[in-house]
Amino acid sequence: MNLPNALTVLRIFLVPVLVVVLLTRSRTDVGLTLGMAIFGVAVLTDYLDGYFARRRNQITRVGILLDPLADKLLTAAAFLSLVELGSVPAWMVMIILGRELAVTGLRNVAAGWGHLIPASGLGKGKMVAQVVSIFLLLIARHPRFALLQAPALATLWLVVVLAIVSGIDYFWTFYREVYRTAPRPEPRRDAAPPLAAKAPLK
Repeated sequence: MNLPNALTVLRIFLVPVLVVVLLTRSRTDVGLTLGMAIFGVAVLTDYLDGYFARRRNQITRVGILLDPLADKLLTAAAFLSLVELGSVPAWMVMIILGRELAVTGLRNVAAGWGHLIPASGLGKGKMVAQVVSIFLLLIARHPRFALLQAPALATLWLVVVLAIVSGIDYFWTFYREVYRTAPRPEPRRDAAPPLAAKAPLK
């Protein structure tokens, strides 16, 4: 396993650690700081795996598929933990997670047909907005920074909008570059002819 993929796997392993810390320790200053630190390290691995993959020319099919999955697991874990803590509305998180599941399924279908759909600019922008939103929401849980709750929710609204727009963009890319160009299976010779081709009944 090369270094970029190892960093991606590390990010996946940090997901359950983040959930445990946020749901059991975030009501204390030390626990909240620890949760933010774990999330920060996980986000750093996201940057580093891409950096090393490009610098060392170690971009692999496994990395292309695994990296966005690790990102989705991380952000989903953080958002669901914040819902449990009462910091964010559940319906907004469901829109975000629904988009993630739909796009992941779409990319898996494309990969099964021999096509890889890379992350789009809108998708990357959504990821950045998610990271900023999660950090702000975590900081706003501290009584000293309660004023950041409004900016945090505003950023969360931006994430919802970007999730919808980028999701539509991924589906359009799939239709344009994968579905329309995919070869259609040829009809079997022993298949029954269509109804229109049959002789009319007398």
